[in-house]
Amino acid sequence: MASFKKISIIIPTYNESATIEELLRRLEAVDLGMEKEIIIVDNNSTDGTQEILQRCASHHILIFQERNMGMSNSIRRGLQVASGDLLMKQDADLEYDPNDIKLLLAPILEGKAEAAIGSRFLRGTSHAAWNFKHLVGNKLLTYASNIITNMFLTDMESCYKLYTRSVYESLDLRSQRFEFEPEITVEFAKRNVKVWEVAISYSPRNYSEGKKVKWIDGFHAMWTMIKVAYLRK
Repeated sequence: MASFKKISIIIPTYNESATIEELLRRLEAVDLGMEKEIIIVDNNSTDGTQEILQRCASHHILIFQERNMGMSNSIRRGLQVASGDLLMKQDADLEYDPNDIKLLLAPILEGKAEAAIGSRFLRGTSHAAWNFKHLVGNKLLTYASNIITNMFLTDMESCYKLYTRSVYESLDLRSQRFEFEPEITVEFAKRNVKVWEVAISYSPRNYSEGKKVKWIDGFHAMWTMIKVAYLRK
């Protein structure tokens, strides 16, 4: 059994005033069996998110970007100041359940893996009837990722990726916008990281509720995988 004392959870935010307070409540309530360090990097929100953070999250690490630098940039900024033995990202939109972090911890604590990825497609239970076009795009990107990395994943674009500090320190992360997931997945493969995939729950939101990823980001993801795998030294 591996021993870890602290997990750092990076939350990139941009105009998440409707959900950030509830997300923090859920995250603070979950018992992970170790210290939690919550780092929130706000990407120059204009909807009151910053004011909410200053009021209800002052006991966490808060970083306010002077302008919108992109989600991946915010994640990397948070990772740079993180002090945990374990590291991960948490979206602020309530699509992912913080209770599922315990599922990601299991294979790492048991010494089976150095990184764990939560899959929204491994469950055989009921699920929300979410956007079919997004599902097809996800499947295509995951298939391409598996070809490029020779890993067998069912959900490459999953937000939930948990990894050890030693893994993080071996990675070369440079992405700026929404390319973080394909970049870190290919980096895992390049560094021969032992990856374990676990089933997680998922509660999707639509564009009227603030979803920001667009179809063009799928092309950026594909290019990122090719670039990182074959062009990056």
